[in-house]
Amino acid sequence: MNFLRQLDKASVKNNSLLCVGLDIDLSRIPPDFLKKEDPIFAFNKIIIDETRDVVCCYKPNIAFYEMCGIYGLQALIKTIEYIPEDIPVILDAKRGDVGHTAAAYAKSLFDVFKADAATVNPYMGYDSIKPFMEYREKGIFILCLTSNTSHRDFQENTEGKTPLYKQVAMHAKEWNIYGNCGLVAGATNPEELKEIRQIAEDMPLLIPGVGAQGGDLEHSVKYGITKDKNRAVINASRSIIYSDDPGGAAKKLRDEINSFRK
Repeated sequence: MNFLRQLDKASVKNNSLLCVGLDIDLSRIPPDFLKKEDPIFAFNKIIIDETRDVVCCYKPNIAFYEMCGIYGLQALIKTIEYIPEDIPVILDAKRGDVGHTAAAYAKSLFDVFKADAATVNPYMGYDSIKPFMEYREKGIFILCLTSNTSHRDFQENTEGKTPLYKQVAMHAKEWNIYGNCGLVAGATNPEELKEIRQIAEDMPLLIPGVGAQGGDLEHSVKYGITKDKNRAVINASRSIIYSDDPGGAAKKLRDEINSFRK
């Protein structure tokens, strides 16, 4: 099953547009987990068990595992293996490099870590994206308009021309010959998100920035969804996984998201 069909099925099954980001920081997890043989996986296992019926996908950011060295990467592999097969995994790696290096990155993310989708950086152009796209059953989320404050340095800087984020969206639509491309568009930019959805049509949008980053949830949902009221993947990480009740926090956010889909 390709990524987009897997995402749509999980979204329908759990009535959800919520993606939980598994961005594990050992300095923030409860001390009891640090006593376990495999604290990262033990913590992730609890999060997955408590949220698996209210999400459309999971999104681990590879940086939080790389910083723990070989152990962290092994824990990431175990985590992805543990996630139910009917729930897709987006590995947030933001890779982008010359063609032969991009091909190596794609092989790593899809063949070694077994991710169903990955985030990629389009700065170096089409030949840095193409090796990922050639994994036709996998999803490719191209950075378009990010949720960090400094995104304006380049992404919205027009200098009399079309803003970069619009150029990225238009190129991504053109590149989407296999139907496996999507875009990353932050919840902190609701008006621009509306424009991106108009360009992207029914391509999936990965929308970070709600929760701890304070993005506009209502407008992110209303502007991010397609005409069929789907394919807006609303990501929340810290606000859920470090909650006293991750399952309850996830369900509450899932239901709030759904209230804006009407």
